[in-house]
Amino acid sequence: MTAPYVRFQGVSKTYDGGSHAAVAGLDLDVAAGEFLTLLGPSGSGKTTTLMMLAGFETPTTGAILVEGEDISRKPAHKRGLGMVFQNYALFPHMTVAQNLAFPLQVRRMSRADISARVKRALSMVQLDGYESRRPAQLSGGQQQRVAVARALVFEPKAVLMDEPLGALDKSLREQLQYEISRIHRELGVTVLYVTHDQGEALTMSDRIAVFNKGRVEQCGAPGDLYDRPANLFVAGFVGENNFLAVRISGSSEGRVVASSPAGTMNASVAGAQAGDAVIAVRPERVALNPAEAPGLTRLSARVAERYFAGDHVRLVVKLKSGEDVALKTPRLEAETLPAAGADVTIGWRAADAYAFPPEDAPQTIKEHAAA
Repeated sequence: MTAPYVRFQGVSKTYDGGSHAAVAGLDLDVAAGEFLTLLGPSGSGKTTTLMMLAGFETPTTGAILVEGEDISRKPAHKRGLGMVFQNYALFPHMTVAQNLAFPLQVRRMSRADISARVKRALSMVQLDGYESRRPAQLSGGQQQRVAVARALVFEPKAVLMDEPLGALDKSLREQLQYEISRIHRELGVTVLYVTHDQGEALTMSDRIAVFNKGRVEQCGAPGDLYDRPANLFVAGFVGENNFLAVRISGSSEGRVVASSPAGTMNASVAGAQAGDAVIAVRPERVALNPAEAPGLTRLSARVAERYFAGDHVRLVVKLKSGEDVALKTPRLEAETLPAAGADVTIGWRAADAYAFPPEDAPQTIKEHAAA
């Protein structure tokens, strides 16, 4: 196997010298040319991980290797890594061209090389003709493009991005997601990207490492995390899920049958095969008034809410157990959808739902199960 470009080997980081670790025992490999996103809520350790790789934080234990070299104690300016921050970090007194030229001047490149690289970098982010403007004369999106260009202008083998689109509005953020993905494909540069936005991570990444309390809960391709979450945390953080408290009454061939006051449910095994469990099923996998079929879950419910969401309509139904279940239905079917108060049947295939152990269930699920 080809050695990873970046390797975190048993890396931990504590700030108080005590037992609480911002990052704990991290083992993570990043391939050359890969777009890896570090995804997680605030305080999960993703930014600390990036800052240790960048050289702005020092690991308490463990080693960080780049191309096989331990850089854990190497100064940040000698690591040869590009960096893009959320607040752009552009020099306000410099023009766009001067901002891009700065990292090249530090590396003592010739004027001809600097001019050529600046021109190429601006073309890459579609800012030709903006050389003489200062950051204050640019929009937020344009400033972020300059920040990306500056991180790439000296042709680093890896670029680190810390919430680079967090300060932008939704439309511009989505536009720049595609721009950054395009640049990554064209250059083949390794990207480590930090975000708490799961939609952003799903859109841009080759792989996603989901962080929680300083540890990686699951690392894999976006489709794998979305369709086959390793545990309840990943199921709840990556995309939207309905969670239902149940008790398993039987299992065979990777499937379980479970019961609750709402009725009988079928699901695939995701760690739970007996006893109390939590079934997770995504709103787009829940069917409205499905025909009976072997192994299909069918539950009686009443429509509680109905929301228009642009490309789809969202229904919230209430089960006999008192639990709410969300459904997403294509907008084209909106006219035929039942109104609030209507009695309906909902259902799903066993392959579209997962039975997890209840240990890490959200508190509301635990409370309902105990009721």
